[in-house]
Amino acid sequence: MPAMRLDRLETLVAIAEEGTFEAAARRLHLTPSAVSQRVRALEREAGRVLVRRGTPCVVTPAGEPLLRLGRQVRLLEEETARTLTGGAIELAVAVNADSLATWLRDALGEVAGWADVGLRLSVEDQVYSHGLLRRGEVSAAVTSEPEPVQGCAVEPLGRMRYTPAATPALVEAYRLGRGVDWARMPVVVFNEKDHLQHEVLAAHGVERPRVVHRVPSSADFHEAVRRGLGWGMLLDPQLAPDLAAGVVRRLPGAAPVDVPLHWQRWRLDSPLLDRLSDAVRRAARAHLRRPRG
Repeated sequence: MPAMRLDRLETLVAIAEEGTFEAAARRLHLTPSAVSQRVRALEREAGRVLVRRGTPCVVTPAGEPLLRLGRQVRLLEEETARTLTGGAIELAVAVNADSLATWLRDALGEVAGWADVGLRLSVEDQVYSHGLLRRGEVSAAVTSEPEPVQGCAVEPLGRMRYTPAATPALVEAYRLGRGVDWARMPVVVFNEKDHLQHEVLAAHGVERPRVVHRVPSSADFHEAVRRGLGWGMLLDPQLAPDLAAGVVRRLPGAAPVDVPLHWQRWRLDSPLLDRLSDAVRRAARAHLRRPRG
């Protein structure tokens, strides 16, 4: 396959971000016909359909590697321009909400001292965040996926521990023998992608409890459990002070769940991505449980 012309890759990126050929043409200061010609030429080179025409236009799975390449080229061009002119660069990163609310804040504190970087954070469950990397929407991600996305490097960060917990009053209200009535006890979940609580329920033979509350915010999820709305999986930094204060109890008969986290980033010679990766590593070492060997 011949080397991709940069203007054609730039056009593919513009279509993905603007949604239509017409909007991409305005952004690139071209005619819609010229945009269409570039896409057709790129598709001839690739031998595949790269853009599904419609409203909006959608890059096909075959086009995703080229879309990612186009965005990688743009990052390198921006870094070079910044070196020459002193401008700022935007780094797009995917992170799960619980990391953002806890250990990753140390890394944000480091970035706060960088005058040449703007972060664009996409909040996505760790099970799904590598999909944003695959589509080229972000240049790095905190993810539970240990296999590297094509064109990316991956390294383990550590483990987040979640423990099933509830208020003492809720535990006593649903006491059943030496445990609790998992089928009747209300549960709090983050959103429809949050399967941690359901894994615990399945281990106790329950497919779905009678009452399920959805609270899609890490801080508010924690507060909902503390207020007795239902039981939920609390992170170590949330659980420890609450246990000490007697606000919550560990649920009897339920084991903690460790979620391994990985850092995936574009495999580029990018000083800014290197610097961000170093900050994320330091934060992970300070707060996460060590990766299992």
